[in-house]
Amino acid sequence: MAQFSVNPTRFDPYKNFKFRVKWDGRYVAGISKVGGLKKTTEVVKHREGGDPSTSRKSPGRTEFDAISLERGVTHDLEFEKWASKVWSLGAGLGSEVSLKDFRKDIIIELYNEAGQKVLAYRVYRCWVSEYQALPDLDANANAVAIQHIKLENEGWERDVAVVEPSEPSFNS
Repeated sequence: MAQFSVNPTRFDPYKNFKFRVKWDGRYVAGISKVGGLKKTTEVVKHREGGDPSTSRKSPGRTEFDAISLERGVTHDLEFEKWASKVWSLGAGLGSEVSLKDFRKDIIIELYNEAGQKVLAYRVYRCWVSEYQALPDLDANANAVAIQHIKLENEGWERDVAVVEPSEPSFNS
C-alpha cells in the first residue's frame, strides 16, 4: 500500500545544508560537511548446467562506504579524542591502541528550511580510520582551516520514527 505524505503540499526536495550529527548522546559542534551514505551489494554470477549461454545473478556481500565528516578547526577535541582511541602517539609502549570503546553509533539528522527534523539515519559501529588535524596551510589563501575524520561503519538504517512534519505557515 502506498504511503501518503503528511505534507501533501510539499513538492520540493529537502535541501542539503541543514543537518546535525550526534554521538555519545550529544550534537557535535561545527560539522560543515557529511559524506554521502552509500552501500553496494556484490553481484554473484552463476550458471545453470543446462543453460550454457546466460548467467544468473544473485546478491552477495553488502559493503557500506566510509563516511567523511568535516568541520572548521577549533579548540574542540571531539575528532581528535575519537581518532586517538585507535592509535595515540606517546601513550606508552604497548598502550598506543585502546579498542575498548573505539566504536560509536552516530545519528545524522536532516532538517527542512523551517528547522524541523525530517529525516534521521543511524550509522552503526563507526570508528575513525583517517584523521586530518590540519589542512595544507597557505598564507595566500582566504579560507577556513578544515579538519576531517573518515568513519568506517558496519551499516546504517533510516530512523522510521522520524515522520514528515506539517510545515508551519507564516501567513499570520
